[in-house]
Amino acid sequence: MAAAAVTVVMWASAFVSIRSAADHFHPGALALGRLLTASIALGVVLLIKRVPVPPRAAWPGILASGVLWFGLYMVVLNWGEQQVDAGTAAMVVNIGPIVIALLSGWLLKEGFPPGLMAGMGVSFVGAAVVGMSTSEGGSSSVAGVLLCLLAALAYGAGVVSQKPALRHGTPLQVTTYGCFVGTAFTLPFAGQLVSELPEAPASAVLNMVYLGLGPTALAFTTWSYALSRTTAGKMGATTYAVPAVVVLIAWTTLGEVPGRLTLLGGAICLAGVAVSRRRPAGVRGRA
Repeated sequence: MAAAAVTVVMWASAFVSIRSAADHFHPGALALGRLLTASIALGVVLLIKRVPVPPRAAWPGILASGVLWFGLYMVVLNWGEQQVDAGTAAMVVNIGPIVIALLSGWLLKEGFPPGLMAGMGVSFVGAAVVGMSTSEGGSSSVAGVLLCLLAALAYGAGVVSQKPALRHGTPLQVTTYGCFVGTAFTLPFAGQLVSELPEAPASAVLNMVYLGLGPTALAFTTWSYALSRTTAGKMGATTYAVPAVVVLIAWTTLGEVPGRLTLLGGAICLAGVAVSRRRPAGVRGRA
């Protein structure tokens, strides 16, 4: 739970940093800069701890999650958020946890626990309320919505791909090598990044570095650690706390006072997460 909480807070803070950096970097360049920073940091940790290369059985999941989640998801999400308002993006991307629950229930044989499905339904309603309360009417495009939908699908498929890899590799191995794969996937945007770095203000560059160190290197590792100890469906449901935390961070750091509808949506999100994480009465107290 502590690892999941770190992930939620870090990912929520990413939305604030992306808002600043995205004005000065193209979507692919921002994704590459973020992943390069994370790869360097995680690579240093590997060298210091002398972590070996993951076993062969872990590589299919590492490659799939690296391409889908670290690579495609980050590029497409950055691109989509440039064409839709934040509220619409939040609503569409929050289909991701539902995709995780459906795919993990089917492919990973995790089943479809009633409590999990009910909690996810409640949280999705909360995310929709937050999205509607922050939506800027008329600023969305069909292409932007489709890009956000593709991001949600890539996110869901990437998480489900990562889960089997954690049976064979450690969270640090799976995260680090997945990040390496994502970095390689975004290398075609290197020219953009090189040309935009000198023109970007220091604040945008620092935000990109923070995205790599915090929401990527740290948060993806704590995510993998938590995912290795629970089901993909429950971890996906936990991310529904992100919209509520984003509201709090924007309130405290940017002075963006949320309206009553936004606060209500955040509360509904948290209530849904609590429902999805609650154990059935028959298994309480078991290890």
